[in-house]
Amino acid sequence: MNPVDIEYVKRCRFLVASGIFDGYDVPHQPSNISIRSKKLFCFLMVVDEVSLKFIKENVTVRKDKDKGMWVGLWRLIPLKHQPYDEPRRNGKVPKILTHRLFPQAQYSIWIDGKMELIVDPLLILERYLWRDKHTYAIAQHKHHRSIYEEADANKRRKRYARPLIDLHMKIYYSEGMEPWSLKKNTISDVPEGAIIIREHTALNNLFNCLWFNEVNLFTPRDQLSFGYVVYRLKGLFKFFMFRNCEYYSLFILHPHTREHSSKVEWVKSLSEFKGSGSSMKESRGGFGLWTPYPKNLDSVTLPQVVRTSKAG
Repeated sequence: MNPVDIEYVKRCRFLVASGIFDGYDVPHQPSNISIRSKKLFCFLMVVDEVSLKFIKENVTVRKDKDKGMWVGLWRLIPLKHQPYDEPRRNGKVPKILTHRLFPQAQYSIWIDGKMELIVDPLLILERYLWRDKHTYAIAQHKHHRSIYEEADANKRRKRYARPLIDLHMKIYYSEGMEPWSLKKNTISDVPEGAIIIREHTALNNLFNCLWFNEVNLFTPRDQLSFGYVVYRLKGLFKFFMFRNCEYYSLFILHPHTREHSSKVEWVKSLSEFKGSGSSMKESRGGFGLWTPYPKNLDSVTLPQVVRTSKAG
């Protein structure tokens, strides 16, 4: 971050954070924000250099006396040195590691860059955290409860290389991650990751670090790894998963400015990564997918998935 932004975020105890990478979105202005929330919350939009250029070309960016950049309520926080080749993976840094980027924050509400917040953030904290004494809240996925259902949908919708998603799921299945069922103590293993509401407690911060480790090691599809980390913590991590219908009452969902266009999303077999296709391998992420696993994963058969929704 720029020194001026580092100084600015030191004052942020309550924040609404979002991010735009590779120019896929423009900032959408929050509405129905109370005067108190405008004073209490920092609205931080993390962007890479490509997105910053795109935003400057398409919306009005103003500078304050300290040369901080603003789009309406959003304070733009440029990140110059991206850790990964894949924009989807870069976006997980501010999303999951919010407590590392903004260590002074006590509470944060993460929303994806395509979302327009239409509810006062103080009301969100009251409803999802303070009212029933929760410290971590996330929405339930609209269609899926099992990570294997979500993985199948990711492959159909070309969200990442199909064989690598299969490899990711085979590792989790080998580690004992069963498909979601009524026997489990969770409402679902799959969250709607576009919103995360949390108090920055030590346990929540630990969970986010463990979650990010999975995103770093395997595919950047964070919805596939959330439930696995919950499973490995064996009930130690408590969170509130609220109904998806409530999720849609908090935001207006806008389309991306363009479709994601990573070549790796079209890969159908591991053989395509050989020879000239080796350039499609990420050079700084997903190493767990290429590290030899102790078990022969070719012998692992993933649980059968029943497709219950066309939209999923």
